[in-house]
Amino acid sequence: MTGHHTMIQSLTGADLEEVRPLCWSFLYFFCLLCGYYILRPVRDEMAIEGGVQHLPWMMTATFATMLVATPLFGYVSARVSRERLLLTVYAFFASHLVGFFLLMSSHVAPQWIARVFFVWLSVFNLFVVSVFWSFMADIFRPEQGTRFFSIIAAGGSTGAMVGPLVTTGLTYLLPIPALMLVSAALLGMCWLCIRALDRWSKQQPGHAPEHVMERRGEAIGGSMWAGMRLALSSRYLLGICAYLFLLTTTATFLYLEQTRLVGEQVASAQGRTRLFAVVDLAVNVLTFLAQLFVTGPMISRFGLASALVLLPAASVVGFAVIGAMPILLSFILFTIVRRVGEYAIAKPAREVLFTVLNREEKYKAKNFIDTAVSRGGDAVTGWIVNAVKAIGIAATQMTWALIPVAVVWGCLGWWLARQEERKRLEPPQP
Repeated sequence: MTGHHTMIQSLTGADLEEVRPLCWSFLYFFCLLCGYYILRPVRDEMAIEGGVQHLPWMMTATFATMLVATPLFGYVSARVSRERLLLTVYAFFASHLVGFFLLMSSHVAPQWIARVFFVWLSVFNLFVVSVFWSFMADIFRPEQGTRFFSIIAAGGSTGAMVGPLVTTGLTYLLPIPALMLVSAALLGMCWLCIRALDRWSKQQPGHAPEHVMERRGEAIGGSMWAGMRLALSSRYLLGICAYLFLLTTTATFLYLEQTRLVGEQVASAQGRTRLFAVVDLAVNVLTFLAQLFVTGPMISRFGLASALVLLPAASVVGFAVIGAMPILLSFILFTIVRRVGEYAIAKPAREVLFTVLNREEKYKAKNFIDTAVSRGGDAVTGWIVNAVKAIGIAATQMTWALIPVAVVWGCLGWWLARQEERKRLEPPQP
């Protein structure tokens, strides 16, 4: 075991006492995203089968669900300890997966079940990933976050690579509904990781009053609306909201246009599913490599600002390319580049921004930002695209209009990095 620890230390730069939580965190995120990516190809095909023209409605339904779910999450998190909160969230979603298995197996109202599943999976992804990163920001110190978050994110990318392969293999052996049970089992593995990490965290010396509070097993506290209030009352958190909103706006436009082109140019459901799977696999392989060999050294050498600005800068180039050549291949290639940039670089960097906040901000404000703000961006963008097309403006013209949006997005990333550096030097607030 010592030999394994030494090897992990040399690869990650972790101290001996940091190896165990780093491995548990890697496994936790692996299981989480593997479970999600087992189901994602099913969701994307359901989007096309349900009609691309209905996507804004499904995105709006997702946003509305978030508006209801976020204060409920705030209510629960105000009353239970961190460990119980995490276990409750994952048990909640695992039980839903069992329910979808039963409903899909019975073939009751398949179109409505498909629509509900599209919305549910969008909510599931944001909530479980948001809670995961809140947990990471809570148990690791800011300087540990800059060293480890890209490595932990690589665990998720590994799971994201394995998930589509599992889906492809199991569809030859099992009916589609059985994938729900496989994903639920992986959420059960997340439980084990949470218990191990929570025990490790409570054994560490307290770095701030909130750590002492957590070792006593106390709840996070605050009101059910605290997440929204905190996010809207802080310039720093409002900046993170705006950064995520602009990221989501550009991503949703690409998703809508790529989905429309795939639906028009690829005739069969099997062909569309395979294409989505190939794109997912390419994204996840490149993301994994970037997380291991690019993100950490980039942040360490050039600072957090470089990681937050890189994706907006790449988006300026990408929108110019698809504006000049608005074909399916251009959209697919830019989608791959953008998603790799988001998952491998922008996402770990954005999570570092939360390490300088207190526990209530980490769990409640972060959850509001990651869920309601993100899905609000989806819904708003979907309706804007539909409205703009209705008055005769082509997608190519919208592409050029997104270039200055990406410039503003990049400037915001630079400002957030400066603010994080300033807050890092301040004592944490209880």
